[in-house]
Amino acid sequence: MAIRVYNSITRHKENFAPLRENYVGMYVCGPTVYGHSHLGHAKSYISFDVIVRHLRYLGYKVLYVQNITDVGHLTDDADEGEDKIEKESRIDRVHPMQIAEKYTQSYFEDMDALNVVRPDISPRATGHITEQIALIEALVA
Repeated sequence: MAIRVYNSITRHKENFAPLRENYVGMYVCGPTVYGHSHLGHAKSYISFDVIVRHLRYLGYKVLYVQNITDVGHLTDDADEGEDKIEKESRIDRVHPMQIAEKYTQSYFEDMDALNVVRPDISPRATGHITEQIALIEALVA
């Protein structure tokens, strides 16, 4: 049975076809780790969990990547204000990476309690700043 997905470019439902036969790369934005998980996290990651499990059930090899945003999430939605993790670290009087690590572990524990499949790779944003800058420069150019 074909999987039908909504293509936001064509604005139509289309049959799903992977770019590589029997292989699906799935990248989703993970949590920003400055506080404990909430119901919105549960809803989002249960949804992704259903998709990953269904694709694997259908026989696709799925590489599931979910980033951890451990820097750069500002307190104001207008891209202003201070970094939320730095703010929490100042309040708790600990290093910002201690905040990120504490809430990353808390997030995974919460998702484990919901029986959500863990991603195959969970890259941290701080480990890819150089690549992010290069991508932004390419987009601007």
